[in-house]
Amino acid sequence: MTLEPEQLGQSKSDLAETLRALRKRVGLTGDRLAKRCAMSQSKISKIETGKVTPSLVDVERILTALEAPQELVAEVTALARIANTEWQDKRSSWRRGLEKRQAELASLEATSTDLRYFLPAMVTGLLATPEYIKASLTHSPGDTTKTVAKKLERQAILYDSSKSFTFLLTEQAIRWAIVPPSALAIQVDRLASLSRLPNIRVGVLPNGTRSTRGPMNTFTTYDGRLATVETFTGRIVFQDPRDVAQYLEIFSMYEQQALFGEAARQFLSESVESILHDL
Repeated sequence: MTLEPEQLGQSKSDLAETLRALRKRVGLTGDRLAKRCAMSQSKISKIETGKVTPSLVDVERILTALEAPQELVAEVTALARIANTEWQDKRSSWRRGLEKRQAELASLEATSTDLRYFLPAMVTGLLATPEYIKASLTHSPGDTTKTVAKKLERQAILYDSSKSFTFLLTEQAIRWAIVPPSALAIQVDRLASLSRLPNIRVGVLPNGTRSTRGPMNTFTTYDGRLATVETFTGRIVFQDPRDVAQYLEIFSMYEQQALFGEAARQFLSESVESILHDL
C-alpha cells in the first residue's frame, strides 16, 4: 500500500463517515450495532464522529456485524490501516522547532517500558556523544543549540532501571564517519560502556552477517503499542497492533543474528582500534 501524506490526514474522517453510512444503509441504530459488536454505544458513537480511531480489529467486528460483502471489507480495512498511521514530515518539525520534537520523544520514552531501536545507518541520539549529536544536526536549519541540549537531557532516561532498552546497530551504523576518527572512536567506546548498564542491551550486526532481509529503515518500537519508521523526509508512526507486531517480528529476527554482551564489546573494542589505526 502506498501511503500519501494527504491520505494519512483525510483517512480518519473518511473512515468515520464510511462506517456511519454503512450502519445507516443496513438500518441499524448505533445501540443495536454496539450490542452486535460487544462494544459500548458511546464507543460506536465516538468512532462514527471521528473522536476515536478504531483499530483494525474494531473495524472487522463492525463490518462482520453489518454483514458487509468481502470487496467492501477489503476496501474499508485498507482505509482503517491508513487511519491508524501518521505521517510527520521533517519540514513541519523544523517549523515548530526541533526542540519540541525532542519533548515529544521524551514523553514517548517516559510512558514506555520496553523500547527497541533498530539502527542500520547511524547511532541514535540516546547513545550519542555531544560531538556526534552536533554533527548529526548539520543539515538542520537554524540554531540547533537547544536541540543538542534536549537530546543530551533525554539520555537520563537510560539510567531508569524500570525501563528496558535494546539497541541493534549494524557495523555501518557504528562506523559511519559523520565525525573525525578520534571523535568516532570515543562514540564507539561509549556504546561499549552503556552496554554494561543492566537495563541496556547493545547488539551489533557485523558486515557479512547472513540475513535474508535487508536493513531498510531505522525504526523504534515503544512496548507493543507504537512503532516509528524514519525516512529522509520525515517519519511514519504506526499505531495499529498488526503493524507494530510486524516491526517487533522484524526486530526479533535481527536480534537473533546480533552479537551481545562480551562478544559485542569485543567487536566494539576492535572497531575502536581499527578507527584509531587509520588516524
